[in-house]
Amino acid sequence: MTMKTIYSVVVLLVMAGCASGLQKGNSVAVLAKKPPAIDAAPTATIARVDYEENSAPDEKTATELSQPQSIAEVPANAAEVAVPRPLPSPEGLTMEVLEQMALANSPAISQVAARVRALQGLRLQVGLPPNPSVGYVASEVGNEGAAGQQGGFVGQTFITAGKLQKNRAIITADINRAEQQLAAMHRRVQTDLRKGYYSALLAQRRVQLAEKLVRVTTDAATASKSLYDAEEIPMAGLLQTEVQQQNAQVLLRTAQNGLSQSWRRLSTIVGGEELSVQPLVGDVSQLPESLDWQNQLARLQSESPEIAAAMASIERARRALSRASVEAVPNINAQLSVQYDDATDDTISGVQIGIPLPLWNRNQGGIRQAQAEVSRAIRNVKRVELRLNQRLADSFLQYSDAHVTATTYATDILPRAKRTFDLVQQGYAQGEVGYLDLLIAQQTFSQTNLAYLDALGSLWQSFVQIDGLLLDESLAQQPN
Repeated sequence: MTMKTIYSVVVLLVMAGCASGLQKGNSVAVLAKKPPAIDAAPTATIARVDYEENSAPDEKTATELSQPQSIAEVPANAAEVAVPRPLPSPEGLTMEVLEQMALANSPAISQVAARVRALQGLRLQVGLPPNPSVGYVASEVGNEGAAGQQGGFVGQTFITAGKLQKNRAIITADINRAEQQLAAMHRRVQTDLRKGYYSALLAQRRVQLAEKLVRVTTDAATASKSLYDAEEIPMAGLLQTEVQQQNAQVLLRTAQNGLSQSWRRLSTIVGGEELSVQPLVGDVSQLPESLDWQNQLARLQSESPEIAAAMASIERARRALSRASVEAVPNINAQLSVQYDDATDDTISGVQIGIPLPLWNRNQGGIRQAQAEVSRAIRNVKRVELRLNQRLADSFLQYSDAHVTATTYATDILPRAKRTFDLVQQGYAQGEVGYLDLLIAQQTFSQTNLAYLDALGSLWQSFVQIDGLLLDESLAQQPN
């Protein structure tokens, strides 16, 4: 057999090895499932599963996994695709428009979405079989002046016990957890935006109230000046009305500063350029719906992405335990060689098959570690649930107190204060009420309105917090 024939055989063997490797890799991809869609605000009930801490997972469950999409299906800049900027309504900006802008521009959402794509790529990679090896081999070269035995070899390592599928199962659990973190980040951005929106809306209302108080106190100061000129009231009365006027002007300036600060914070949440102060569409005095403790507790436990992510960590730990339990199963190393013997003009074939013997290292420590991780993940779910219950209790107390206060002010205190002020103002204009009564009525009316706005602010902040499943501070949360 000639050297040309030998090299042809070697090339055919190499091609056969590569084809078998690719076929093996594709056999896994045939079972591919498209990863579940990422929902910004999941409302599905979280499935509860009972886990045994130290038991290895069922083999069928451990090997069932979602396979990654084709790389062509996931654009590299999927999270950075430009979103058309919504146009504000002629009356002003709405909360819906600002929310769309915030979700489109949020760097935190883009970070977590990029992590999901990175894990999808990692899932593809960890399930690929090792490449075959090829090379040239020669022996007895120069023996009796001959070329000796020369040829080529092809080798392949065969991964056993479904290790590659189990690798992908672990990363699939990581993807599920990352998708829950992405859903949580959507919630955080929405909650931050809604808090900022209601803060700006309240600041806008506070400016309107301060402007009205400035007009009222200015009219009172003008009237007091006329009465003082007519020698009907002493200088002390004029000075007191002027002090009330100046206090109203200070209140207006501070309210305007608060409005500017609210829009700066709102701009950081929206994520674009700094927004100018402009009218917002909405009625902050429209009280939100009443919340029930038991309903909100059940909703939090069934819909919270934080609990879902913690439960995904349990599944990840269980799959890691399944992978650790087969780590000691030896892989098979095979090698086939073909050589031409120049001395005898014969073709020599060789086969080598080897496995490592798991005598001392059977991954005992890795299995124990994986069992402990399962136990830790189970305990973490309970910790997350209790922590959420504690946070909900604090937020619900704030909501309950603010709801009672705002409702009482809206239905009873504020109408009485307004009617009292109107009557005193009319009596003062007709000379039936003294200036001291007018000043007291002005001060009471002002303080009542400010207290009502404070109660509204606390009510809306706590309501949005509870409605957003206690998820906020999107810019402070570093995705892990």
